[in-house]
Amino acid sequence: MPAVAIREISEFVGGQHSGDGKGSISGVASLTQATSDQLSFLSNRKYASDLAATKAGAVLVPKNLEGTDDRWIRVDDPYFALARIMTRWFSNRPLPRGISPKAVVAPSAKLGANVSLGHFAIVGDDVVIGNNVAIFQGVSIEAGSTIGNDCIIYPNAVIYDGTRIGNRCIIHSGVVIGSDGYGFATHDGKHHKIPQIGIVRIEDDVEIGAGTTIDRAALGETVIGEGTKIDNLVQIGHNVKVGKHCLLVSQVGIAGSTELGDYVAVAGQSGFSGHLKIGNRVQVAAKSAVLDDVPDDTKVMGSPAVPFTEFARRHAALKKLARRKT
Repeated sequence: MPAVAIREISEFVGGQHSGDGKGSISGVASLTQATSDQLSFLSNRKYASDLAATKAGAVLVPKNLEGTDDRWIRVDDPYFALARIMTRWFSNRPLPRGISPKAVVAPSAKLGANVSLGHFAIVGDDVVIGNNVAIFQGVSIEAGSTIGNDCIIYPNAVIYDGTRIGNRCIIHSGVVIGSDGYGFATHDGKHHKIPQIGIVRIEDDVEIGAGTTIDRAALGETVIGEGTKIDNLVQIGHNVKVGKHCLLVSQVGIAGSTELGDYVAVAGQSGFSGHLKIGNRVQVAAKSAVLDDVPDDTKVMGSPAVPFTEFARRHAALKKLARRKT
């Protein structure tokens, strides 16, 4: 990995560096593990005690941090600055190159410029793939799907027919997009399958973690909004609409036809019942069960989920009851 001048790194993120900037950086590590040729960072003040002992050659710190050190690069947001630096210089995960002779591409498929296909990748009839797309081994893209520019699809992901994926999306291993929603009509004591004839539409800059499943709509679309980041092992039901720039942490489950607004943050193992409307900027604490609509700018927690202030009052009351002598 080539070394990068500290001065160049500081200028790239608009940092304030009090040193001479003549040193160079060849990697990134935590404060406790960094060596003299590595960059580190402090974004959480609880780790400030590690600053004095770190051996890092340069450290990204908040602009208002007290003290001085010639290694510090002061920036507005150290964590975001680190992300930019790593993306620019230190993210070197290998990607497939070219089209493997073991890949299968339907004659009617259209591939853009600089598309890479790994071994045993399958591209179905009338699939359209944009420019600069990297598709790893074992990926299956079924008929009529479209993939935008600059996407990465990791091994063994399955994209069912008719799926629409935007630009700059990242889809990790084992993801299934467009499988049938869980729809059945019960008649005469038997459950009869309702054909799921809609699609999944994923907007630009979405990342989907490993093992996540997004069901196709029964009718219309299941939608994942622009900039949303989905963790591993998340289940999104049919006709769900997730807004822009949402965060869904591992093992979240969303039942059919529920709609999430923009900038919703959902912590791990939380679940939503179907046909709900969740407002913008809602926060859902871990292991919550959301059974009712939630208005904008509300934080909920518990099972069933209630506003945080109500949850806190209930918890305090229970603690008082537990302390009473019987």
